[in-house]
Amino acid sequence: MRFGFALFLLACSLLAAPLAAQLSLPQLPVPRPTTILDPVTGEMLDDVKALERAALSEAQRLEKLRIERITLLAKRNADIIELDVEGAPARRGVLLVLDASADQIEKARSAGFRIDENGTIEELDLPYVQLDIPEGMSLAKAEKLLAQLMPGASISADNLHFASGSVVAAPVMAAQSASARTNTPVGVVDGAPGSALPVREIRGFAGGAPFPSNHGSAIVWLLNHAGATNIRVADVYGTDKAGGNALAIAKAIGWLVGSGSKVINISLVGPKNALVAKAVSQSQAKGVVFVAAVGNDGPAAPPAYPASYPGVVSVTGVDRQNRSLIEAGRALHLDYAAPGADIFGRNAKGQRMKLRGTSFASALVSARLAFTEPGMWRSQLDAEAVDLGKKGADAQYGRGLLCAACRPR
Repeated sequence: MRFGFALFLLACSLLAAPLAAQLSLPQLPVPRPTTILDPVTGEMLDDVKALERAALSEAQRLEKLRIERITLLAKRNADIIELDVEGAPARRGVLLVLDASADQIEKARSAGFRIDENGTIEELDLPYVQLDIPEGMSLAKAEKLLAQLMPGASISADNLHFASGSVVAAPVMAAQSASARTNTPVGVVDGAPGSALPVREIRGFAGGAPFPSNHGSAIVWLLNHAGATNIRVADVYGTDKAGGNALAIAKAIGWLVGSGSKVINISLVGPKNALVAKAVSQSQAKGVVFVAAVGNDGPAAPPAYPASYPGVVSVTGVDRQNRSLIEAGRALHLDYAAPGADIFGRNAKGQRMKLRGTSFASALVSARLAFTEPGMWRSQLDAEAVDLGKKGADAQYGRGLLCAACRPR
């Protein structure tokens, strides 16, 4: 099966689902990739120019597929999902506002906007206002109008974020377990794990949440497999078709930080969003480290968030030959690579599943980070990372490959 068709099936499956310690780190010798394959035909490429042409063609195809997927998503769910001023999917009819004065809010009300929620994420001391837009006005037009009425305020749509990995059924085999454990609190923003994957606590931030998710289950299983056991999960999807929205993610981050999470894994991707960005930066000020996937929309896609927010540990994926995943997206910076293909995990029913995507690479890096000493994670992970590609940090593998030895097989 050509990879393009496999990726198309992945896109369809995402549309059908609900939007939906302090230990030394050993150096791990890993062989460098020795062959390069055409991303479409699977044939070996020896010519550098041929490789460049193939990579460009595949990047363009992935970007076209990303746009088609977003358009179809909005069309199928027009009652609850709309595209914002940047063309990104968001919850219909609402805008999120930060740092607006009382006079600015009053101007918005006079223009037909209505206050739906005036709240504060207490754990982060982060106030926000959620406004309903005037009836009959498009989200994009309302966003432009509100920006004119509120100069200096941060205004954004309630953007949706999507899981960046897929699970495929595989024969049942005995699960591997990590030889060492850590009690460093790790938080997960995702879907809920199934009951076969116990965690310390789960809380829902979407309609119908918590609700078992194959993606969330795989993330939790990988964290546990790589040694993390003190895990809390914030379910931002539940059964809500507009789940994974910015407000749900910001509230989830607040709860995880307030509950003591020191590492937070977000294997989700979406556009830049003012509320999520503020939630991340406020949490970082409290010493929390975020790890996020670069996504699977290809290198021509816009930079993925939250991976692109300052200070977030952004992660890409490699296959078992340590080749960068052809579908791997990009961020404004890249920190590390980790196994993201030819690996296995567990779904919501506890069944063994084959995994592929940068989501799962992110989870493995989060687990490794949980073993580092506070304030020293960068130097310790850099000491473990195996250089791939060009010598030193690069845009394809970041600062090197982590967690090759904990690759779930």
